Amino acid sequence: MRDVRVVNRVVGLETEYGALVHDAELSTEAWPARVKNYIFRQARAGALDLHYRDYEEPPGNGGFLLNGGRLYLDMGHIEYASPECVRLRDAVVYDLAGDALLLNALREMQACDHVSFIKNNIDHYTGATFGCHENYLMRRETQFTPPVLGTLLCFLATRQIYTGAGRIGQAHPLAFDFDLPPSATPVRFQISQRADHIVNDIYQWVQFNRAIINARDEPLADYRKFRRLHLLIGDSNMSPFATALKVGTTACILTLLEEDKFPRGLVLQDAVVATREVSHQPNGPWLVELENGRTAGALEIQWRFLDAAGKYLQGRDPEIDWLLESWSFVLDSFATNSDALIGGVDWITKRWLLEKFAEAESLSWDDPWLLSLDLEYHNIDPARGLFFQVKAGKRITD
Repeated sequence: MRDVRVVNRVVGLETEYGALVHDAELSTEAWPARVKNYIFRQARAGALDLHYRDYEEPPGNGGFLLNGGRLYLDMGHIEYASPECVRLRDAVVYDLAGDALLLNALREMQACDHVSFIKNNIDHYTGATFGCHENYLMRRETQFTPPVLGTLLCFLATRQIYTGAGRIGQAHPLAFDFDLPPSATPVRFQISQRADHIVNDIYQWVQFNRAIINARDEPLADYRKFRRLHLLIGDSNMSPFATALKVGTTACILTLLEEDKFPRGLVLQDAVVATREVSHQPNGPWLVELENGRTAGALEIQWRFLDAAGKYLQGRDPEIDWLLESWSFVLDSFATNSDALIGGVDWITKRWLLEKFAEAESLSWDDPWLLSLDLEYHNIDPARGLFFQVKAGKRITD
């Protein structure tokens, strides 16, 4: 990836990590706090807050890091917020910096043998979910009319075909206070980890009524000039290529929105239902219902957005050109050779690994062994994490 600017805006990611303790005699709940304290007090990688930031953020709960990001505890999880980034390379590198910070702390604490941090979004056994939130600075004068929001939701619901992290099965019913709609067929494997946990299209709160777009508008900048788009729908990615696509394509789409160049006729009948239906079809055809009564495929929809981005943004910046080329490569590969995406698109990579292992060991998809491998795919330690055992093709690693 060339070292050039992201598409004209500040972006940042917030990642919540799961903790996996391999020793039954050790407390899972205590380790995130121990690692947080080590990072600030022993490693001196930042400065702890000495005051209340919020009711749930007392003094010492977290602080700013020397790299400009933040690290803190959120409902028992370590959460890492990247610094503000204006280049795509920086957004990817500072996301990886969170992994490195936690891994280095475990190594220095000599805890790698019995504690791991997992960069995923679900707990298979409790039904809990934890997020990878995306933040994009936008112009305040941009109008979020229903057609504009509907088109943005259509993009976000269908981009999972290249940003999804993949998971075995579907959400635990106890994770909800309502009944999930039944699936037409059993969900053996799905594309997105967050899809089953999204229950609204736009809403203010983060928990219990989790939405694709969080409506809380906190720009952390001049309120008269800027707004902050806060997304809850995305999965945490192990693949830097997938992270670049997730952030870069979304930033491109927001530029089209701000310049009134959105494609027309791409409003979903129900964005929440469409998100879940696409996720539950790893083999395609990813069909969704549009508001105008037409049925369209997620791949077709993404081509429409890519065509619009290419028409209006091609040649503006070397970074945009790299992004458009990579976006096109991914969509082409889905139609011709999805194996070319192994090592680059997380859900494709994970499914390939699990299928190979299940075939070799004659396992069914509900075997606990496969569930443990699903988890280990997201282990940030290269000595344990299955993602690091896969070699991606040159087109993805360049």
